[in-house]
Amino acid sequence: MLKVTNAILSARDVTLQIAGRMILDKVNLDVRPNEIVTVIGPNGAGKSTLVRCLLGLQPITSGQVIKEKNLRVGYVPQRFPQLPNVPLDVRRLLSLTLKPTEDEIDEALAETGIAHLKTASVSRLSGGELQRALLARALLRKPELLVLDEPVQAVDFMGEARMYELISSVRKRHGCGILMVSHDLHMVMAESDHVVCLNGHVCCEGGPVKVQQDPEFAKLFGPSAARMIAAYAHHHDHDHESHDHHHEHRH
Repeated sequence: MLKVTNAILSARDVTLQIAGRMILDKVNLDVRPNEIVTVIGPNGAGKSTLVRCLLGLQPITSGQVIKEKNLRVGYVPQRFPQLPNVPLDVRRLLSLTLKPTEDEIDEALAETGIAHLKTASVSRLSGGELQRALLARALLRKPELLVLDEPVQAVDFMGEARMYELISSVRKRHGCGILMVSHDLHMVMAESDHVVCLNGHVCCEGGPVKVQQDPEFAKLFGPSAARMIAAYAHHHDHDHESHDHHHEHRH
């Protein structure tokens, strides 16, 4: 199959069977530079598995994953393996597999809003602080593609809003493509360019407005979810004039 123009990462009919069970069924997806693509779906839908397949961490049964040559990827996994007996501070976490300069470390921590935590012990960080530290670490790779698997888990609601704002500003500042996995519907809808609803296969996809009006979306998340998002998005539009052209789609 042809690669979509300027996509830095493409999945073409990606299929995964494990022990005779279909985990992913012919999944197609593209991420372009400066675009936020979000994969949403219920628990057990195969979202994290898809990410692992796209990153080459999980072999696929059939289909193709096409990456731009020498693509630099920053990855924030869903769970960071905590090493309870290893005294690890944030600065060391950032330089575990890279050799960044002190200035680069300071810049990444400042960008993610945790400059004050440079010498803090990783084991003492809150959920939100750890996510920011892992994001800072991913940014040190100067990624062309940033992959975020559930970036707001273990973050309180206010922290969630700030985390999504941060992700949005990272995209604007670095121009990287962002592939995000989330179950957090209303925020995702506000910040994404393209949404893929996954439940083993792609149930529906498109811009946030199109997806929330899709009957498959209501089937997957319940009719109240679609209404909640429409209400949230409407409220969100009043804060950001630039979104006003979506008004006519919303009820």
